Order: sequence, then structure tokens, then C-alpha cells
Amino acid sequence: MPAEGPRGARPKWLTVIGIGEDGLAGLGDEAKQRISRAEFIFGGKRHLALVASFAKGEPQPWPVPFDAGMADVLALAGRNVCVLASGDPFFHGVGATLARKVKPQEMHVIPAPSAISLAAARLGWALQDIETVSLHGWPLDLIRPLLQPNARILALTSDAEAPPAIARLLTELDFGASQLTVLEALGGSKETLRSARADAFDFENINPLNVLAVEVESGPDARVLPLAFGLADHLFDHDGQITKREIRAITLSALAPRRGELLWDIGAGSGSIGIEWMLAHPLMRTIAIEADPSRAARIHRNAAACGVPGLVVVEGSAPKALAGLNTPDAIFIGGGGSDTGVLKVAIKALRPGGRLVANAVTLEMEALLLAQHIKLGGDLTRINISRASPVGSMQALRPAMPVTQWSWVKP
Repeated sequence: MPAEGPRGARPKWLTVIGIGEDGLAGLGDEAKQRISRAEFIFGGKRHLALVASFAKGEPQPWPVPFDAGMADVLALAGRNVCVLASGDPFFHGVGATLARKVKPQEMHVIPAPSAISLAAARLGWALQDIETVSLHGWPLDLIRPLLQPNARILALTSDAEAPPAIARLLTELDFGASQLTVLEALGGSKETLRSARADAFDFENINPLNVLAVEVESGPDARVLPLAFGLADHLFDHDGQITKREIRAITLSALAPRRGELLWDIGAGSGSIGIEWMLAHPLMRTIAIEADPSRAARIHRNAAACGVPGLVVVEGSAPKALAGLNTPDAIFIGGGGSDTGVLKVAIKALRPGGRLVANAVTLEMEALLLAQHIKLGGDLTRINISRASPVGSMQALRPAMPVTQWSWVKP
């Protein structure tokens, strides 16, 4: 029978058990008892084979492709169900997937140490002082924002090909002096640790179950992405259609990113605004809307090069291309437009409490923003930037094209 939950709560019908590379040897008595009493046992074929000698319930191998909706598990709600997982089920594992569907009061979880915890223990690294990233099934470009001088990184990988690929990437970005340690089959009988510089990495026969540790050493030309808003313009490939560094910093300050929010970047150009929005936190999201096909392709390249490959690009002209997109928390409209229809659709689409920032460099767009400011309120700001340039043998400050910025919070 399922375990009793708190008074008035549904019984804990679901048990989630983490299994390490040491298999049965790492399972405690409680875990073994719960597995043996379960009516149904879900897991990968390897995990199901490990417990076959004492499990009495019906084995349920995960379907292929994997069902993130957990339909088979949920169909047995109220029965005595056990799910087997690798390591800590709540660190990029099936436990987190289940928790989106099952209340915590209905689950009993017995975790094993995660691969990250084991790696930190082997290296003597304090977990609170390091960066972690999952590259399991995700682009390796996600490691780029973490490449800060003297940083320590633990990366979960997908296979044996990831460590040499990351070594090549670090070498290309002038982080070749970084020390890489491959920790293979952690917690099992085949556990090994091997270390080498990124620019001298030549390991073969790497176990697919590995964690890569990176001790970052940057060269003089290392592509370090600063942690502040307003990345240097040269970090983006562009054809001149880019919100310049100083204006971009002011614009992102006005957009006021908050954890997990979605930005619409309308008329995205090089994608710089949406990219920096996503760099603010790993859970940030951007949809970049761009009509020009070559610029849309450039946004994809810039997003990957800046370590936010999840940025979504919609190729098309606003306002038509805005139809059907997820509701935004914030919207940015670039400076060259003059279509009142875009502003109208954007204002309607924005969620209550969301922020809209629009920049104008043309008189036509400035007139639109002035009209909206009079109608709706918000803040209207004129931004003037001057840069030094040669005048004969000396230097003088030359003003850049002024930008009028309207920022508004929807009631």
C-alpha cells in the first residue's frame, strides 16, 4: 500500500529512488524495501535490470521517445508506484519532470549523490563557489557565458565526444591554457579522472558517462563576455543595424529584466538586445522578430556565439509576424520604424505589468512616441552620446544620432 501522507493529504503513492554508478551497493534498506513492495517500477533498462533480483512489481521501461508528460506514471496514480532515476532525481533528472505533474505531498524521494556532487568531492571544490551547467542534450555554446577568468566549471555532458569538442572551443576562444579534468563513471568500479590543458587535450576512449571540470585560464585575446549590460559592439556580427553599446545599456536598464521573463525584440537587427536580455539569467527567454533573412540568420549566429542558443528567431514583418506568439513580459521596438500598427499590436499583446521600451532615431518614429507618451504616460527620454574622433592631428567629440526613448509599464 502507498505510504501515509500528512493528515488530510493524499497518500504518497509515488516513490522516486536515485541510483548511483555503484548500483545496488549504494542503495539503503529503505530504498530496497520500497522497490520490493512496489506494484509498478519505472526506469531505464539498466536500472530495471539492477533491481530485478528482488523487485516483485511489474517493470515498466521508459518509452522511446521519452514522454515528458509522464502519462504512463500518472495513469497509475493511487497505486504503489516506484520510479528509478540516475543520481539525484532533482538535478536535471526525472524527479523534476515528475514534480511538474505530481504534488510533493504525494511523492517520497530517496536521492543518491548527483554526478556534480561526486565531481566536487573528488576535486575538493566547494559547490557554492563554482558554476554548473548541463550540456546533456543541449548545445555546447551554453558554456560560453561561464568562461570568466579563474572560474571553475562543472559540466554534465551527453557523451564521449563532448570533452574534446569543449577543449577545441576553449582553444579557439583563447582559453587554451585552461585545465580540463574528465571524471568518468563517478561512483562506480570504473571511475577514473584524467586531466590536461584544453590546447593539449588528446584523450581517447572516454566513458560516455562523464563530467567535465574546467579551471578557466584566459589568454590576452580571450572572448570574455562581461557581466554588465552594454557588451562591446565588436562582440556582435552586424551590418550597422545594431543598438549601440551605450544606448543598449540604457535600453536594457529600462526593460528591467526579471528572472524567467520573455522579451519580444521587434526589428531585432543583430539581436543584441535580446541576447543581452538572455544573458541576465539562464531562465530568460527572447523571441527576436526580424524581416530581413540575412539579419535573421545573423541573429542565430550571434546568439550561439554569445552562449544563448535558445533564442528564438521569427522571420517576418511586424505586426503580422507577432500573431500567435507567447505573451511577452517585455517588448523592445527598435529605432527606425514608423508603423503605428506595430505599437498598437505590441501594447495590446503586453501582459499587465509588462514593460515596453521603444527607441526613435527618425522624426516620424519620434512623433509616434510623443503621441503615445501624451496618451498613455510613461517616461520620455532624449539620449545624446558623443564619441571622440580625429580632427586633423587632434581629437574632438562628435555627437552620434540622438535617440528618443519611450518606456511604459502597462497597467
